[in-house]
Amino acid sequence: MSTTTAGRTDRGEWEDRRAEVAADQEPGWEARYRPGSFGCHELLDRLDLIGDLVEGRILEHPACVLNKEWFGLAAAAVEALRELYQRVGGEHLTAGRTEPG
Repeated sequence: MSTTTAGRTDRGEWEDRRAEVAADQEPGWEARYRPGSFGCHELLDRLDLIGDLVEGRILEHPACVLNKEWFGLAAAAVEALRELYQRVGGEHLTAGRTEPG
């Protein structure tokens, strides 16, 4: 996956990937994966699992620690996964809620 700037994926690439996923899904698939759904909860679980895996098995691996560039890339990967977890979780946990008033 290519990126144009840190954390920003090319719009055409995103649209292509979305079309590929849509082609493999049944109609109405979006509702099964939007924030507040079990599918979105599943994504949160995977982000937590993979973040822990990358941090514990890659970032802390002796070969990675020996190389400053590798360590920096691994740390950036962990940071990106943790940030994505927070953003998805923020939307997931507030989906369907309305502000009192």
